[in-house]
Amino acid sequence: MMSQFENICQEFAKILNGKSKISQGVCSVDLHRQFHVTVQGKRSKSVGPAGFAFESLDQHGNALNFGEIAILQEEVPAFVQTLVQQGIMISALHNHWIFMEPSLLYLHIQSVEPPLNFAKKVAYSFRFLQSYPVSTEK
Repeated sequence: MMSQFENICQEFAKILNGKSKISQGVCSVDLHRQFHVTVQGKRSKSVGPAGFAFESLDQHGNALNFGEIAILQEEVPAFVQTLVQQGIMISALHNHWIFMEPSLLYLHIQSVEPPLNFAKKVAYSFRFLQSYPVSTEK
């Protein structure tokens, strides 16, 4: 019989359109953005991650939720605004690589709330991106 944590993890992944993975008490969903990106003139397929996770689920149904997503500079204002309006904390926004075309930024987000609420808020915010993150699983 599947545990409540596993059920929530599967639903979390379904909301985000990905596949769930559980490791050491952490439920994670790995997605990626489909960008045509070069770093130092070389094509890269690995610089557009989008990953979301939760852990420390308590008896009240709240968990520590967090995520990281690569976004285009022009996506920042609307995407960040919709996340903040929904009560999701922005913990970092920074670059990872130099000499990248187009220039991507990496947004880190977090909240303490029921994981499915967090997933729904993030999925809603995906509408403000030029392209939806897709599953890394085939």
